[in-house]
Amino acid sequence: MSRNFELMLQAGRTFGPDRSVTDNPAAPSAEPIASPAGRVSTRRASPLSVDPVAHEEALKLVQQLFSSQTQNAPRLVVFAAVEKGSGCSQICARVAEALPNSVRGSVCLVEANFRSPSLPELFGMTNHYGLTDSLLQEGPIRSFTKPLHTENLWLLSSGSLAADSPSLLNSNRIKARFEELRREFDYTLVDAPPLSRYADAVALGQFADGLVLVLEANSTRREVAQNVAANLQAAKVRVLGAVLNKRTFPIPEALYRRF
Repeated sequence: MSRNFELMLQAGRTFGPDRSVTDNPAAPSAEPIASPAGRVSTRRASPLSVDPVAHEEALKLVQQLFSSQTQNAPRLVVFAAVEKGSGCSQICARVAEALPNSVRGSVCLVEANFRSPSLPELFGMTNHYGLTDSLLQEGPIRSFTKPLHTENLWLLSSGSLAADSPSLLNSNRIKARFEELRREFDYTLVDAPPLSRYADAVALGQFADGLVLVLEANSTRREVAQNVAANLQAAKVRVLGAVLNKRTFPIPEALYRRF
């Protein structure tokens, strides 16, 4: 299991009677942290609700994961929740919004959750003409993306979906498109389906520089989270860090520095 993930489970955290991850009121806290081709669309104002806590959380994740000047700093990262309903898409979207203001270069936000896509709706866009279309058609990957309100931020929505669309994530074509995303954008953030239900995020994680786990306070069960982490380790998917979402108390600053 990833050391970062163990720290997320252990440092300042305890487990409730049902073995779900819960906040530890006795845990030390730092400063309060308020938890078709060629078409150009008009940039819109951010539809994401104003939440200074969540915004600060995204800034911290950006700083710890992407602001590093080391050669091994991740450029293509998958975000996946342990279980459904943990707010993974919101976390991924907020990090994508914060990233262009913190680092130089272009950012592409990818909707790879073909099971329950939500990123386009968060930004007031449509799913039409996106990732699935790029896997079935020819053309440069950038022609399938849509510019968002933030400068240097683009969205590759899920595209046209069918019952067999998830199988496209295991095709040889997805690897080639991910490599193209690396060449076209400085950073790529991928929103994936929950790990406890589907293997999509594991497959995508093997083409990425790593994966960020999203857990829900008072809901995600420790055994489920540990099994997910073990599966990622067996698949040789690097766990870059973990986010405990919907919590009452902040994660200690010392823990963030370990990511």
